[in-house]
Amino acid sequence: MRDGYRVAVVGATGAVGVEMVKVLEQRNFPVSSLRVLASARSIGKILEFRGDTLRVEELKEDSLKGEEIALFSAGGSVSRHFAPIAGKLGCVVVDNSSAWRMDAAVPLVVPEVNPHAVAAYKNKGIIANPNCSTIQMVVVLKPLHDAATIERVVVSTYQSVSGTGMKAIHELEEQTRQLLNFQEVAPKVYPYQIAFNCFPHIGPFLENGYTEEEMKMVNETRKIMEAPEMRITATTARIPVFYGHSEAVNIQTRRKLTAKEARVLLFKAPGVRVVDNPGERLYPMPIEAAGTDDTLVGRIREDLSVENGLDLWIAADNIRKGAALNAVQIAEIMIKEYL
Repeated sequence: MRDGYRVAVVGATGAVGVEMVKVLEQRNFPVSSLRVLASARSIGKILEFRGDTLRVEELKEDSLKGEEIALFSAGGSVSRHFAPIAGKLGCVVVDNSSAWRMDAAVPLVVPEVNPHAVAAYKNKGIIANPNCSTIQMVVVLKPLHDAATIERVVVSTYQSVSGTGMKAIHELEEQTRQLLNFQEVAPKVYPYQIAFNCFPHIGPFLENGYTEEEMKMVNETRKIMEAPEMRITATTARIPVFYGHSEAVNIQTRRKLTAKEARVLLFKAPGVRVVDNPGERLYPMPIEAAGTDDTLVGRIREDLSVENGLDLWIAADNIRKGAALNAVQIAEIMIKEYL
Protein backbone atom coordinates (compact mmCIF):
# COMPACT_ATOMS: atom_id res chain seq x y z
CA MET A 1 0.00 0.00 0.00
CA ARG A 2 1.37 3.38 -1.04
CA ASP A 3 1.10 6.73 0.71
CA GLY A 4 -1.44 8.09 -1.76
CA TYR A 5 -3.74 7.17 -4.64
CA ARG A 6 -5.46 9.19 -7.34
CA VAL A 7 -9.18 9.00 -6.56
CA ALA A 8 -12.32 10.31 -8.26
CA VAL A 9 -15.90 10.50 -6.99
CA VAL A 10 -18.51 10.37 -9.76
CA GLY A 11 -21.91 11.76 -8.87
CA ALA A 12 -20.22 13.82 -6.21
CA THR A 13 -23.07 16.28 -5.63
CA GLY A 14 -25.71 13.67 -4.78
CA ALA A 15 -26.50 12.49 -1.26
CA VAL A 16 -24.22 9.45 -1.52
CA GLY A 17 -21.48 11.25 -3.44
CA VAL A 18 -21.22 13.97 -0.81
CA GLU A 19 -21.03 11.26 1.87
CA MET A 20 -18.31 9.43 -0.06
CA VAL A 21 -16.12 12.52 0.08
CA LYS A 22 -16.77 12.83 3.84
CA VAL A 23 -15.99 9.17 4.49
CA LEU A 24 -12.73 9.34 2.53
CA GLU A 25 -11.65 12.16 4.83
CA GLN A 26 -12.99 10.65 8.05
CA ARG A 27 -11.24 7.32 7.45
CA ASN A 28 -8.03 9.03 6.37
CA PHE A 29 -8.02 7.19 3.05
CA PRO A 30 -4.59 7.71 1.42
CA VAL A 31 -5.57 10.19 -1.30
CA SER A 32 -2.85 11.95 -3.28
CA SER A 33 -5.42 13.73 -5.43
CA LEU A 34 -9.23 13.82 -5.41
CA ARG A 35 -11.43 14.86 -8.30
CA VAL A 36 -15.17 15.37 -7.94
CA LEU A 37 -17.24 14.75 -11.07
CA ALA A 38 -20.93 15.07 -11.92
CA SER A 39 -23.26 16.05 -14.75
CA ALA A 40 -22.98 19.36 -16.60
CA ARG A 41 -25.60 21.03 -14.39
CA SER A 42 -23.31 20.65 -11.37
CA ILE A 43 -20.21 22.25 -12.92
CA GLY A 44 -18.62 24.72 -10.56
CA LYS A 45 -20.27 23.55 -7.36
CA ILE A 46 -17.92 23.43 -4.39
CA LEU A 47 -17.09 20.54 -2.06
CA GLU A 48 -14.65 20.57 0.86
CA PHE A 49 -11.98 17.91 1.44
CA ARG A 50 -9.28 18.10 4.12
CA GLY A 51 -9.60 21.86 4.28
CA ASP A 52 -9.26 22.31 0.53
CA THR A 53 -11.92 23.49 -1.90
CA LEU A 54 -12.78 21.12 -4.72
CA ARG A 55 -14.65 22.40 -7.77
CA VAL A 56 -17.01 19.94 -9.46
CA GLU A 57 -16.11 19.02 -13.04
CA GLU A 58 -18.31 17.54 -15.74
CA LEU A 59 -17.92 13.79 -16.27
CA LYS A 60 -16.63 13.08 -19.78
CA GLU A 61 -15.23 9.99 -21.47
CA ASP A 62 -11.63 11.01 -20.79
CA SER A 63 -12.26 12.33 -17.26
CA LEU A 64 -10.91 9.22 -15.53
CA LYS A 65 -7.69 8.96 -17.50
CA GLY A 66 -4.85 8.76 -14.99
CA GLU A 67 -7.14 8.04 -12.03
CA GLU A 68 -6.63 4.82 -10.07
CA ILE A 69 -9.90 4.42 -8.15
CA ALA A 70 -13.32 5.87 -8.95
CA LEU A 71 -16.29 5.71 -6.60
CA PHE A 72 -19.45 5.91 -8.70
CA SER A 73 -22.85 7.04 -7.43
CA ALA A 74 -24.45 8.58 -10.48
CA GLY A 75 -27.15 6.10 -11.49
CA GLY A 76 -27.30 2.98 -13.62
CA SER A 77 -27.21 4.58 -17.06
CA VAL A 78 -24.08 6.58 -16.22
CA SER A 79 -22.40 3.51 -14.74
CA ARG A 80 -23.24 1.31 -17.71
CA HIS A 81 -21.63 3.83 -20.05
CA PHE A 82 -18.66 5.15 -18.08
CA ALA A 83 -17.57 2.24 -15.85
CA PRO A 84 -16.26 0.09 -18.75
CA ILE A 85 -14.46 3.14 -20.15
CA ALA A 86 -12.81 3.73 -16.80
CA GLY A 87 -11.83 0.05 -16.59
CA LYS A 88 -10.11 0.23 -19.97
CA LEU A 89 -8.22 3.31 -18.77
CA GLY A 90 -6.87 1.32 -15.82
CA CYS A 91 -9.11 2.92 -13.21
CA VAL A 92 -10.89 0.51 -10.84
CA VAL A 93 -14.56 1.44 -10.38
CA VAL A 94 -16.56 0.80 -7.21
CA ASP A 95 -20.10 1.28 -8.46
CA ASN A 96 -23.05 2.09 -6.23
CA SER A 97 -25.78 1.61 -8.86
CA SER A 98 -27.60 -1.61 -9.68
CA ALA A 99 -26.07 -1.74 -13.18
CA TRP A 100 -23.40 -4.38 -12.50
CA ARG A 101 -24.55 -6.17 -9.36
CA MET A 102 -25.85 -9.31 -11.01
CA ASP A 103 -23.19 -9.49 -13.72
CA ALA A 104 -21.50 -12.85 -13.14
CA ALA A 105 -18.11 -11.36 -13.99
CA VAL A 106 -18.42 -8.47 -11.51
CA PRO A 107 -17.89 -9.04 -7.77
CA LEU A 108 -20.64 -7.86 -5.43
CA VAL A 109 -18.94 -7.07 -2.15
CA VAL A 110 -19.68 -6.36 1.50
CA PRO A 111 -16.25 -6.28 3.20
CA GLU A 112 -17.45 -7.92 6.43
CA VAL A 113 -19.02 -10.77 4.44
CA ASN A 114 -17.06 -11.62 1.28
CA PRO A 115 -13.85 -9.54 1.04
CA HIS A 116 -12.19 -12.28 -1.00
CA ALA A 117 -14.56 -11.52 -3.89
CA VAL A 118 -12.75 -8.23 -4.55
CA ALA A 119 -10.08 -10.23 -6.41
CA ALA A 120 -12.49 -10.67 -9.32
CA TYR A 121 -12.27 -6.92 -10.09
CA LYS A 122 -9.68 -7.91 -12.69
CA ASN A 123 -12.44 -9.28 -14.94
CA LYS A 124 -13.82 -5.87 -15.90
CA GLY A 125 -12.17 -3.38 -13.58
CA ILE A 126 -15.51 -2.98 -11.76
CA ILE A 127 -16.69 -3.89 -8.27
CA ALA A 128 -20.38 -3.54 -7.44
CA ASN A 129 -21.66 -2.02 -4.21
CA PRO A 130 -24.86 -3.83 -3.13
CA ASN A 131 -28.25 -2.32 -2.44
CA CYS A 132 -28.42 -0.46 0.87
CA SER A 133 -31.07 -2.72 2.41
CA THR A 134 -29.13 -5.81 1.36
CA ILE A 135 -25.85 -4.59 2.88
CA GLN A 136 -27.16 -4.10 6.40
CA MET A 137 -28.97 -7.43 6.37
CA VAL A 138 -26.07 -9.60 5.20
CA VAL A 139 -23.65 -8.02 7.69
CA VAL A 140 -25.89 -9.43 10.42
CA LEU A 141 -26.75 -12.72 8.70
CA LYS A 142 -23.16 -13.71 7.88
CA PRO A 143 -22.04 -14.88 11.37
CA LEU A 144 -25.35 -16.67 11.92
CA HIS A 145 -25.10 -18.41 8.55
CA ASP A 146 -21.53 -19.51 9.24
CA ALA A 147 -22.60 -21.00 12.56
CA ALA A 148 -25.88 -22.66 11.70
CA THR A 149 -26.59 -22.37 7.90
CA ILE A 150 -29.53 -20.11 7.15
CA GLU A 151 -32.05 -21.89 4.94
CA ARG A 152 -34.83 -19.30 4.72
CA VAL A 153 -35.10 -15.52 5.19
CA VAL A 154 -38.27 -13.43 5.47
CA VAL A 155 -37.54 -9.70 5.55
CA SER A 156 -39.72 -6.61 5.70
CA THR A 157 -37.98 -3.25 5.32
CA TYR A 158 -38.90 0.22 6.51
CA GLN A 159 -36.77 2.47 4.33
CA SER A 160 -36.03 6.17 4.69
CA VAL A 161 -36.48 8.71 1.92
CA SER A 162 -32.76 9.39 1.61
CA GLY A 163 -32.57 6.09 -0.25
CA THR A 164 -34.27 7.89 -3.14
CA GLY A 165 -31.97 10.91 -3.04
CA MET A 166 -31.86 14.60 -2.21
CA LYS A 167 -35.12 15.42 -3.99
CA ALA A 168 -36.98 12.94 -1.81
CA ILE A 169 -35.41 14.39 1.35
CA HIS A 170 -36.61 17.84 0.31
CA GLU A 171 -40.06 16.49 -0.55
CA LEU A 172 -40.56 14.96 2.91
CA GLU A 173 -39.35 18.16 4.53
CA GLU A 174 -41.65 20.32 2.40
CA GLN A 175 -44.70 18.09 2.80
CA THR A 176 -44.27 17.90 6.57
CA ARG A 177 -44.12 21.68 6.79
CA GLN A 178 -47.14 22.08 4.51
CA LEU A 179 -49.32 19.62 6.39
CA LEU A 180 -48.47 21.11 9.76
CA ASN A 181 -49.62 24.44 8.34
CA PHE A 182 -52.86 22.91 6.97
CA GLN A 183 -51.74 23.27 3.35
CA GLU A 184 -52.30 20.92 0.43
CA VAL A 185 -49.39 18.77 -0.76
CA ALA A 186 -48.56 17.78 -4.32
CA PRO A 187 -46.33 14.66 -4.56
CA LYS A 188 -43.57 14.93 -7.14
CA VAL A 189 -40.87 12.39 -6.30
CA TYR A 190 -43.20 9.69 -4.96
CA PRO A 191 -46.58 8.60 -6.33
CA TYR A 192 -48.25 9.45 -3.02
CA GLN A 193 -47.79 11.79 -0.08
CA ILE A 194 -44.86 10.49 1.94
CA ALA A 195 -45.23 12.72 5.02
CA PHE A 196 -47.16 10.88 7.76
CA ASN A 197 -47.64 7.95 5.39
CA CYS A 198 -46.13 4.58 4.48
CA PHE A 199 -46.40 2.65 1.23
CA PRO A 200 -45.15 -0.86 0.34
CA HIS A 201 -43.68 0.15 -2.98
CA ILE A 202 -40.00 0.73 -3.73
CA GLY A 203 -39.04 0.43 -7.37
CA PRO A 204 -41.25 -0.77 -10.23
CA PHE A 205 -43.50 -3.79 -9.85
CA LEU A 206 -42.44 -6.94 -11.69
CA GLU A 207 -44.50 -9.70 -13.28
CA ASN A 208 -44.10 -11.94 -10.23
CA GLY A 209 -45.80 -9.35 -8.00
CA TYR A 210 -42.60 -8.35 -6.23
CA THR A 211 -40.97 -4.95 -6.67
CA GLU A 212 -37.55 -4.47 -8.16
CA GLU A 213 -36.19 -3.50 -4.72
CA GLU A 214 -37.49 -6.74 -3.23
CA MET A 215 -35.90 -8.87 -5.90
CA LYS A 216 -32.62 -6.98 -5.45
CA MET A 217 -32.57 -8.18 -1.85
CA VAL A 218 -33.32 -11.75 -2.89
CA ASN A 219 -30.77 -12.03 -5.67
CA GLU A 220 -28.00 -9.92 -4.14
CA THR A 221 -28.15 -11.75 -0.81
CA ARG A 222 -27.71 -15.10 -2.53
CA LYS A 223 -24.75 -13.81 -4.53
CA ILE A 224 -22.96 -12.12 -1.62
CA MET A 225 -23.54 -15.02 0.77
CA GLU A 226 -22.58 -17.51 -1.95
CA ALA A 227 -25.79 -19.38 -1.16
CA PRO A 228 -27.81 -19.74 -4.37
CA GLU A 229 -30.16 -22.22 -2.69
CA MET A 230 -31.14 -19.87 0.16
CA ARG A 231 -34.90 -19.22 0.20
CA ILE A 232 -35.64 -15.51 0.58
CA THR A 233 -38.76 -13.39 0.41
CA ALA A 234 -38.90 -9.63 0.92
CA THR A 235 -41.42 -6.82 1.31
CA THR A 236 -39.98 -3.31 1.08
CA ALA A 237 -41.79 -0.21 2.33
CA ARG A 238 -41.03 3.51 2.27
CA ILE A 239 -41.57 5.43 5.50
CA PRO A 240 -41.36 9.15 6.41
CA VAL A 241 -37.90 9.01 7.99
CA PHE A 242 -35.02 11.06 6.59
CA TYR A 243 -32.04 8.76 7.27
CA GLY A 244 -31.73 5.13 8.34
CA HIS A 245 -33.35 1.93 7.10
CA SER A 246 -34.93 -0.57 9.48
CA GLU A 247 -35.67 -4.24 8.82
CA ALA A 248 -37.67 -6.96 10.51
CA VAL A 249 -35.86 -10.19 9.65
CA ASN A 250 -36.97 -13.75 10.34
CA ILE A 251 -34.56 -16.60 9.63
CA GLN A 252 -34.70 -20.38 9.78
CA THR A 253 -31.45 -22.26 10.27
CA ARG A 254 -30.42 -25.85 9.65
CA ARG A 255 -29.02 -26.14 13.16
CA LYS A 256 -30.88 -24.55 16.05
CA LEU A 257 -29.45 -21.28 17.33
CA THR A 258 -30.74 -19.98 20.62
CA ALA A 259 -31.23 -16.25 21.03
CA LYS A 260 -28.34 -16.25 23.51
CA GLU A 261 -26.01 -17.98 21.04
CA ALA A 262 -27.02 -15.52 18.32
CA ARG A 263 -26.26 -12.55 20.58
CA VAL A 264 -22.80 -13.93 21.38
CA LEU A 265 -22.04 -14.41 17.69
CA LEU A 266 -23.28 -10.93 16.82
CA PHE A 267 -21.35 -9.28 19.65
CA LYS A 268 -18.19 -10.58 17.98
CA ALA A 269 -19.20 -9.77 14.40
CA PRO A 270 -17.33 -6.97 12.58
CA GLY A 271 -19.43 -3.93 11.74
CA VAL A 272 -22.29 -5.04 14.01
CA ARG A 273 -23.44 -3.46 17.27
CA VAL A 274 -25.94 -5.36 19.41
CA VAL A 275 -28.57 -3.07 20.95
CA ASP A 276 -30.85 -5.54 22.69
CA ASN A 277 -32.18 -4.86 26.17
CA PRO A 278 -36.00 -4.91 26.05
CA GLY A 279 -36.27 -4.31 29.79
CA GLU A 280 -34.61 -0.93 29.30
CA ARG A 281 -36.37 -0.36 25.97
CA LEU A 282 -33.09 -0.54 24.13
CA TYR A 283 -33.39 -1.62 20.52
CA PRO A 284 -32.16 -0.35 17.13
CA MET A 285 -33.79 2.78 15.76
CA PRO A 286 -32.97 4.74 12.60
CA ILE A 287 -32.52 7.94 14.60
CA GLU A 288 -29.62 6.26 16.44
CA ALA A 289 -28.21 4.51 13.38
CA ALA A 290 -28.04 7.74 11.35
CA GLY A 291 -24.52 9.08 11.15
CA THR A 292 -22.89 5.91 12.48
CA ASP A 293 -20.88 3.20 10.75
CA ASP A 294 -22.23 0.19 12.63
CA THR A 295 -25.22 -1.93 11.70
CA LEU A 296 -27.44 -2.17 14.77
CA VAL A 297 -29.28 -5.37 15.67
CA GLY A 298 -31.71 -6.14 18.47
CA ARG A 299 -35.07 -7.71 19.38
CA ILE A 300 -33.21 -11.02 19.04
CA ARG A 301 -35.64 -13.77 19.99
CA GLU A 302 -36.59 -17.30 19.08
CA ASP A 303 -39.51 -17.67 16.69
CA LEU A 304 -42.39 -19.42 18.50
CA SER A 305 -44.04 -20.55 15.25
CA VAL A 306 -41.32 -22.66 13.59
CA GLU A 307 -38.38 -24.83 14.49
CA ASN A 308 -34.93 -23.25 14.35
CA GLY A 309 -36.37 -19.79 13.79
CA LEU A 310 -35.02 -16.43 14.97
CA ASP A 311 -36.46 -12.93 14.77
CA LEU A 312 -34.20 -9.87 14.47
CA TRP A 313 -34.62 -6.12 14.08
CA ILE A 314 -31.87 -4.33 12.14
CA ALA A 315 -31.19 -0.63 11.57
CA ALA A 316 -28.38 1.16 9.73
CA ASP A 317 -27.56 4.42 8.03
CA ASN A 318 -28.40 3.71 4.41
CA ILE A 319 -26.23 6.54 3.10
CA ARG A 320 -23.15 5.50 5.10
CA LYS A 321 -22.94 1.72 5.55
CA GLY A 322 -25.62 1.23 2.92
CA ALA A 323 -23.61 3.09 0.29
CA ALA A 324 -20.66 5.45 0.88
CA LEU A 325 -18.89 3.65 3.71
CA ASN A 326 -19.21 0.23 2.07
CA ALA A 327 -17.72 1.64 -1.15
CA VAL A 328 -14.75 3.17 0.68
CA GLN A 329 -14.20 -0.07 2.62
CA ILE A 330 -14.02 -1.90 -0.71
CA ALA A 331 -11.46 0.63 -1.91
CA GLU A 332 -9.47 0.04 1.27
CA ILE A 333 -9.29 -3.67 0.45
CA MET A 334 -8.20 -2.77 -3.09
CA ILE A 335 -5.23 -0.67 -2.01
CA LYS A 336 -4.21 -3.09 0.75
CA GLU A 337 -4.35 -6.29 -1.27
CA TYR A 338 -4.27 -5.50 -4.99
CA LEU A 339 -3.03 -2.03 -6.03
